[in-house]
Amino acid sequence: MSDIQFIERNGKREYAIVPIEIFERLVKASADIGGIALYDKAKAVDDGSRIPGEVTHTILEGTHPIKAWRTYRKLTQQALAEKAGISKPFLSQIEGRKRVGTIAVLTALSRALDVPVNLLAE
Repeated sequence: MSDIQFIERNGKREYAIVPIEIFERLVKASADIGGIALYDKAKAVDDGSRIPGEVTHTILEGTHPIKAWRTYRKLTQQALAEKAGISKPFLSQIEGRKRVGTIAVLTALSRALDVPVNLLAE
């Protein structure tokens, strides 16, 4: 850091002249810190109602919301069916849009996936 030059006024350092490579690293670090601060702020006020982009994009591409959330939570159909207390074939039919789950089934699935039930209904 001996390449840094200082300009003084009244005996106190007032300005620093730094090589461009140091300046660019400082700019990047500052942006990173700003991004981290924004993320931390968003996490602090998160009420759990935000939908991850991965889930949103999958649903917009045509995937059933239950399957999108199940995939996001890294659950197999068998694991989710067991957690929700339904059969795997029934879950498969719901995800394949061959059957519609009752409110009781959707509620059980929402609990198993830890998401509000309204995010699972189409």
